[in-house]
Amino acid sequence: MAEQSGLGPSYTDSDFFFRKLALGIPGVLFTYWLSADRASHRYLFVSDQVYSILGIDPAVLRRNAGMVFSAVHPEDAEGVKASIEASLRALTLWRCQARVRVNAGHYEWFEAHAAPERQMDGSTVWYGQFHNIQHYKELEHLLREREAESAFQADFQKVISRLSTQFINHAFGTIDECICELLKAIGEFFAVDRAYLYEFSSDYCVMDNTHEWCAAGVQPLINSQRRVPTDDFEWWQRKIDEMVSGNRVVFVPGIEQIPVGPERTMLEEQGVCSMFCVPVRVGGVVSGFFGVDSLRKRAWREDQADLLIIVSGLISGALERNRLESELLNQSIRDPLTALHNRRYLMPRLDEMLSRANRYREPFTLAMFDLDRFKRINDSIGHLGGDVCLRAFADILLEQTRGVDVVARFGGEEFVVAFSGIGPLDVRLTVERIISAVRSHDFVFKGQRLPLTVSAGVAGIEDLGGAPDSPDPIIGLADERLYAAKQAGRDCIVDASGVSRI
Repeated sequence: MAEQSGLGPSYTDSDFFFRKLALGIPGVLFTYWLSADRASHRYLFVSDQVYSILGIDPAVLRRNAGMVFSAVHPEDAEGVKASIEASLRALTLWRCQARVRVNAGHYEWFEAHAAPERQMDGSTVWYGQFHNIQHYKELEHLLREREAESAFQADFQKVISRLSTQFINHAFGTIDECICELLKAIGEFFAVDRAYLYEFSSDYCVMDNTHEWCAAGVQPLINSQRRVPTDDFEWWQRKIDEMVSGNRVVFVPGIEQIPVGPERTMLEEQGVCSMFCVPVRVGGVVSGFFGVDSLRKRAWREDQADLLIIVSGLISGALERNRLESELLNQSIRDPLTALHNRRYLMPRLDEMLSRANRYREPFTLAMFDLDRFKRINDSIGHLGGDVCLRAFADILLEQTRGVDVVARFGGEEFVVAFSGIGPLDVRLTVERIISAVRSHDFVFKGQRLPLTVSAGVAGIEDLGGAPDSPDPIIGLADERLYAAKQAGRDCIVDASGVSRI
């Protein structure tokens, strides 16, 4: 092109023309040449921006292109080579994204586009450009993070909603199964190694691992964490105080941050690397804590504590409901004066015990007690004095019987003890001890000693020729024998062998 007056220099030099043109392009224009034997490569043309962007002299690249490939991130280098190879074989458009070390020394994302052309000597030339796409990658990463966070929050809400529904609909007596299911669901959701629930004693000096979930291959700890004293755990006692007084979450990002002491030693032996512990409240009081352990170094979410507090609140609500239901149940099946079980509890238990006696041929015996001349006590010192006697007698029954025996107030001054798994002789000995204990006990009301005795009637299924279909026959027989003991002068026992005095 000839020079025109007033228009500046002529553009007959194509290299000069392309360099000027490339100044208006934010990326780098290039013509990349690869020999037929792929032993050498260089840039026939590369715009000057390669120096300001990558810090590489264009003159060097026109001799050898190696410095550009050396600037590619090691993790992306193989992908770049493979994309060039694919374009070379099929002579298709080369497009590639990779991280490249820029002039400032760090890596940023670039994208390259180039069209290949085979030369007469078998070499190949690509005509194209590459430009910085770091901003778009950061935006893409941000969008993905937001999408992932939205998906995470949605999944977490689904888990909490499902667990909440289970707790709301759980039948009384299934709280343990529900808590175990919660620990499993939360442990798997957060990909931890253990999730657990501990209960504190009322003075916070003992903690008890009541529920635990472990990931596959992780050693359970629940059996070794029963009734653990915390008196020697100085650091942990401070953390307990923080949970109790400040409702604070305990977060240990690394066990090495715990002072040297018994707590750190125990956790190291358990393989714990990091952990969260969140207080659990029942009846407005911190009754224990919910926690998760990781046995490896990991990055926790910034809101991990907040999420675990939600889980802890779910546990607290379930335990509070279970506590209220237990109290209501106890009120309905226990005698409010003596705290013994009442007839509402007794009758279905007798059905169960008789059914077991039928199935397994186990012995079953019923003893019925009646405080002698109890009406005189009420008439002489009033019902408050009578109540003292009833409570004291209930305590004697509990002291003299086994934990597996069913002790109940049958009504008024009548009490029943149901024995299973022991023979008539052992029952007789127990009843005799009860009668002796009553006779020797000091029943005192307002400084006045109240002499009191008790009569007993005892009946076993062998007295009926076998276990009846309902408790009524054996209750009736025990009642008849109790009446016989009264008629025989009281303060005695009547069973199949007759009247017996101690």
